[in-house]
Amino acid sequence: MTKVSAQTALAPLASRSLTSAITGPVGNIEAYIAEVNRLPMLSHEQETSLALRYRNHNDLGAAQELVMSHLRVVVSIARGYLGYGLPHADLIQEGNIGLMKAVKRFDPEMGVRLVSYAIHWIKAEIHEYILKNWRMVKVATTKAQRKLFFNLRSHKKGSEAMTGAQIDSLAEKLNVRREDVLEMETRMNGHDIALEPSADSDDESAFAPISYLSSDAGEPTKVLEALESERLQTEGLSEALARLDPRSRRIIEARWLAGDEHSATLHTLAEEFGVSAERIRQIEAAAMKKMKTALIAYQ
Repeated sequence: MTKVSAQTALAPLASRSLTSAITGPVGNIEAYIAEVNRLPMLSHEQETSLALRYRNHNDLGAAQELVMSHLRVVVSIARGYLGYGLPHADLIQEGNIGLMKAVKRFDPEMGVRLVSYAIHWIKAEIHEYILKNWRMVKVATTKAQRKLFFNLRSHKKGSEAMTGAQIDSLAEKLNVRREDVLEMETRMNGHDIALEPSADSDDESAFAPISYLSSDAGEPTKVLEALESERLQTEGLSEALARLDPRSRRIIEARWLAGDEHSATLHTLAEEFGVSAERIRQIEAAAMKKMKTALIAYQ
């Protein structure tokens, strides 16, 4: 079940923002924690009665009492994940969603207390939140990687790189391959880098990855321009040359398409056709004008 469906299932509970049993203003996370820690815990008999009322009669008031009495559990679990650098309030919020999911699925006849059942759901929501928000690029995507991520994070001391002996010991302890531990540690030790410099950075520090990652070559208009240019140089040019008479075509090819080292001069072509150099220039100018008109029409 998604977060949305869980919240929808307990919509009346969420609409009251869990405040009916909290007295006084709650303006910050410290005040919230102080308030939820003052909420009374339920006895086993009270918990079972409320769970049966919710399961059998869809009594959302009973569901609210179950959630309220376990908010302190969420706070306690969320506190254990503060080392990831994410806001405590957000961790608690995600944990509360997990708690609501647990209340919805809880069967009082299973023989276990709600707190034992809810821990899994609370941690699952917090884990998902951490993996989605700890880094822009996900460090763990598969179930096995997620398990290794949290195990490695809890066993590793400090931010220094692990030695080979520590990696071997941890791999044996977690029953995973040495390569898996090494790869996950590399992912965890990586840092996000801003693609663009901040607005208040000086000129020297303004050289960010965007400066050398960007390229005009892949820009759509540049690609289209290159394709059009290539098309005109092949198909368009061939069609324009085909519209010339043999003498004009020979002059254009000898003057412009033979390459710089082999291009013919006006005097060389004048001798070839038995006319003056000025006449060759006039034929060339007329041929170029005709080709230009043909290329425009081709486009």
